[in-house]
Amino acid sequence: MLLPAKAEVARHLEQYRAWERLLLVAPADHVVRGNFENSGYTLCVLMGKRCAREAVDAAEQYLRDEAPAAALSSMTVTHGARGSQLSQGPQGRGAAGRAVGRRP
Repeated sequence: MLLPAKAEVARHLEQYRAWERLLLVAPADHVVRGNFENSGYTLCVLMGKRCAREAVDAAEQYLRDEAPAAALSSMTVTHGARGSQLSQGPQGRGAAGRAVGRRP
């Protein structure tokens, strides 16, 4: 399975968490609920899961892992050491940090 960029997963996971917090504050707000559900669906598509809870768990696990075995073998063959540095470098953390400042 082709895995998404960790920075992209981190950005969408942060958006999901932001909408989740807003939904807890305003559970009757239909706009917040719709955005929360949309962010969950996006995580489902990114992580290849059928429900948002599984997608969130998979995203958290994916971000925790240093380099999953399947991704490591494809990075080594396709991109070599450079691909490995790009997926784990500081730009991944920077992208997640910038997502926090945006509107969820």
